[in-house]
Amino acid sequence: MSDLSAYGLNCTLKGGPAESSTQKMLDQVLHAIAGHGARTASDRAVDHDIKPGVRSDEGVGDAWPMLRQRVLASDIFVLATPIWLGQPSSVCKRVLERMDAFLGETDDRSRYPSYGRVAAVCVVGNEDGAHHVCAELYQALADVGFTIPAAGAVYWVGEAMHSTDYKDLDKTPDKVASTIAMLASNATHLAGLLKQRTYPGVG
Repeated sequence: MSDLSAYGLNCTLKGGPAESSTQKMLDQVLHAIAGHGARTASDRAVDHDIKPGVRSDEGVGDAWPMLRQRVLASDIFVLATPIWLGQPSSVCKRVLERMDAFLGETDDRSRYPSYGRVAAVCVVGNEDGAHHVCAELYQALADVGFTIPAAGAVYWVGEAMHSTDYKDLDKTPDKVASTIAMLASNATHLAGLLKQRTYPGVG
C-alpha cells in the first residue's frame, strides 16, 4: 500500500456545492491517483478567502496559510482550472501568485518548500486555449519548485461558442480517460521516487 498523498485545488469560479466541470475532472484524476494507493483530498479555492499578495500569510482572515499547509503536506499537488478568455481563471492566478513566496523560503540547502513534490494540471473549457493554459501552469509550478511528471496534464475543451460542459457529458471521452490514467500512474511513480530520494540541493 502506498504512503503517498495527493491534494487537489479546484480554481473554478463557482462556489460549492454548485456543479463544476473542473471539479468533475479533478475528482476523476484524484480517483485514478487513489487507485495507486494514495490518500486524496481537495478544496475549491473560491470557497476560501485567499487574500491578494505574494507572501505566505497576508494577515487577518487570510485562508491561504491553511491551504498552503495542505499543498505542502501532500506528495502530489493537482491544480485544476477552467479556461476563461483563453486564460487560467483569476482564482488560479491568485493561487500561483501566493506560491511565489516559496522563492524566498529556502532551507539550508537552498531548496524551496515545494521541492520533492509532484504537480499535475487539469484544464477544462468550452473554447480553445488548453495548451496555452497548461503551459502557463507548467511554467509557474516548475518555477516555484514542483516537479512535473511526463504526461502531467489532462484537458478537455468543447467546441468554440458551444453550450456543452464537461460535467454534462454522459461518458468521459476515451482519450481523456486514458490521459487521466497515465497522469495518475506517472505522478504516483515520480512522487514515490522523490519521497525515497528527494533533491539534494546545494550547500
